[in-house]
Amino acid sequence: MLGWRDERPLEDVLPAKDAHNITKALGYRTCGELLGHYPRDYIRHNKDVGLGDAAEGDIVTVTGIVSAISKRDTGRTTIINVQLDGNISATFFNALYVLGMLKRGMRVMLSGKLKFFRGIAQLQQPDFVVIDAFGRPSGELEPYLVPEPDSRQPSGKRSKKQQATGSLRKLSQFGRLDKLLLEREWIPIYPATSTVSSWYLMGAIHLVLSKTPSIEEPLDIDMMVGMDQALREVHEPPAAGPQRAIARLKYNEALSIGLVMALRHRDAQSRQAVALPAREEGARAELVAHLPFELTAGQRRVIEEIDADLSRTVPMMRLLQGEVGSGKTMVAVIAMLQACDAGKQSALLAPTEVLAGQHAASMSAAVPAGVKVVLLTGAMRVAEKRQALLDIVSGEADIVVGTHALIQDSVEFFDLGLVVVDEQHRFGVEQRDTLRAKTREGLSPHVLVMTATPIPRTIAMTVFGDLEVSTLRELPGGRHPIQSSVVPEWRPAWVIRALTRIREEVEHGHQAYIVCPRIEGEGGVLEVAEALSHGPLRGLEVGVLHGRMKDKDAVMNRFARGEIDVLVSTTVIEVGVDVPNATVMLIREAESFGVSQLHQLRGRVGRGGNASVCLFHTNASQESAAFRRLYEISQTTSGFDLAELDLRQRHEGDILGTMQSGTHRTLRLLNLAEDRDIIERTHEDAAALVARNPGLARELTKNLSDSEQEFLEKN
Repeated sequence: MLGWRDERPLEDVLPAKDAHNITKALGYRTCGELLGHYPRDYIRHNKDVGLGDAAEGDIVTVTGIVSAISKRDTGRTTIINVQLDGNISATFFNALYVLGMLKRGMRVMLSGKLKFFRGIAQLQQPDFVVIDAFGRPSGELEPYLVPEPDSRQPSGKRSKKQQATGSLRKLSQFGRLDKLLLEREWIPIYPATSTVSSWYLMGAIHLVLSKTPSIEEPLDIDMMVGMDQALREVHEPPAAGPQRAIARLKYNEALSIGLVMALRHRDAQSRQAVALPAREEGARAELVAHLPFELTAGQRRVIEEIDADLSRTVPMMRLLQGEVGSGKTMVAVIAMLQACDAGKQSALLAPTEVLAGQHAASMSAAVPAGVKVVLLTGAMRVAEKRQALLDIVSGEADIVVGTHALIQDSVEFFDLGLVVVDEQHRFGVEQRDTLRAKTREGLSPHVLVMTATPIPRTIAMTVFGDLEVSTLRELPGGRHPIQSSVVPEWRPAWVIRALTRIREEVEHGHQAYIVCPRIEGEGGVLEVAEALSHGPLRGLEVGVLHGRMKDKDAVMNRFARGEIDVLVSTTVIEVGVDVPNATVMLIREAESFGVSQLHQLRGRVGRGGNASVCLFHTNASQESAAFRRLYEISQTTSGFDLAELDLRQRHEGDILGTMQSGTHRTLRLLNLAEDRDIIERTHEDAAALVARNPGLARELTKNLSDSEQEFLEKN
């Protein structure tokens, strides 16, 4: 938590049994971790609380006056029905103690799962607490209460007779129920588990808060809500509500990441690089002058931005994002030739050996004579690798293309001036920095990182906040938008037509992908390939590709050479060789994949200027959210629009690669889709704080949790 950590062990504050329960259920061991377990929602508690707009299946809490109680024996089960004013009923099974605890005229609070029966709202076997009985305060209920039969006494001191049942009864171990529940305007609802309920957490957090000293404000500016006030009010809101506390804690989360990125940016700005200004004559100018196509306006703009960066003695730190096929690689080649003209080497780090090989081949064919492109991968023969290493260290290699092999200690560059990282999301900061360190002592190379996965602005400011961002939105001339359609399994004729379309494309000399969500089992690569090769696609050359295969590159190269008509694959093709001849893709069970992944897969076809189609097969019903999502993707060709859709539909942590258990998320309150204003503000505030007080900025980031530090390092 920004600027504050509470390392007190839970067992020093809570009863040992309760501390153990929380640690076992949620993994929390310190008071600070528990206090960082924020409510997911709140119930505003007045005299009576109704259902509001709750839907069936929701866990709800209601209050009301008992208007009727009835008992019915079925022979095997005793059913007790408690009716509240407001047309809400509670049903209990074999719970005779309820007859002794509840009477007509009592005001009660009930908590349980909502169901509807013949239009009547029902709570089945809910927990409950008596608020008052016939106008008497809850503390005077002793004559009306009997102990629950065979109930085990929870830890801590309790009266022999209980005012509540279940998880609500357990809450009494942390204080008087009337104080904890009935005198509050807002009741917090926490992410819970089957063994640790929201009420139990509410009581534990209340006890920890009561024993937590006042928290000193960590920031050097006046905040509308102080840190101490925010932490207390988010758990125990005042009458005005929790909104101001939530806003301050969201600000803290955004500022934490912003400070790390601002410190990285400051570090990069303090480094020294060799200026690589563009020359009017040279390899760069020759390539541009003889391109067989015209650069898009977006490519020209980005080239100018990179040119300006390379001309400075401060290392370039730039992210280039663009659609699949938008021409990022050509922009990178032009930048690398600019470095070559200045007598410097460039290195391009690719995520796969197949892609590295393709880059090396296409660059070798494109660059002017005299520019040497060298490939280095782990699969190369010993003699080939030895020669490549010699070319790199001697300076013979102008452009080096490789995989993770490039960052090994055995690789030494003669004079590295520019680093290009392709598909940035496949690499972490540590790998990027390892390659950046392979330059001459005292100098840093310029760095360009690229991604074909469009990034929403809020993600860019958090994950890539230390980088300048360039964007390519246009497709080069001759590229056609990919036509997309949804193919429901419950429309058998459409499924047959999809397979017929694949055969037609092959008969016209083209190739096809079929993507499956799994390797084995029903709908897996192996089963689908077998069924199709002996059925609808009989007579065609059907190949198989998945992550467990040792000869993945060989299969992909066969497909690229046209030796395979239809490639049935998992998502290993998401980042792979360009196959301009592939014009159709069928993605089976497309509802299994994320928005960005579907768009990335779709970008594998249509790369040769031919009209292309992507078919999203689905088992989802027409009324489902999954079907509507696929339809929206099929109607949207812009990856940037889809990235925003992805952000709205998924937890931001999914996109950031953090854990999604609900209890171990880097961003617990901040919503990257909804809190753009906060993120933009903290982006600026972090830069200002680092500029005026870098020491404080470093101190504040030291207080990030281990999981938060891990998240930032990975990205």
